Amino acid sequence: MNECIFCNIISGVLPSKPVYQDDEVIVIPDLHPQAPLHLLVISKKHIGEFIEADDQLLTKINAVIKKIIRDQHISSYRLVTNGKGAAVIDHFHIHILGQIDKYRTL
Repeated sequence: MNECIFCNIISGVLPSKPVYQDDEVIVIPDLHPQAPLHLLVISKKHIGEFIEADDQLLTKINAVIKKIIRDQHISSYRLVTNGKGAAVIDHFHIHILGQIDKYRTL
């Protein structure tokens, strides 16, 4: 088993309930949600952090995020990514936090 939990989810070693997936990206609910709606948009390729991702992948991830927000009618949302040293899991991903109050601190 790989040490990266996201790589294990992507490879099917660990179970998940994808909201969306294609050849490059998977979107799953966060197991420990920090908002009423908390999704993780994860690169299927193991990339340590945001600055290591190429522009083509970032463009793809942005398109997927827009699709998810539109298709699920997510309102009052935040997008969050954590860099090296701040991320709990060192595999590039973006959090979609939905249905949150604008005055809430995260």
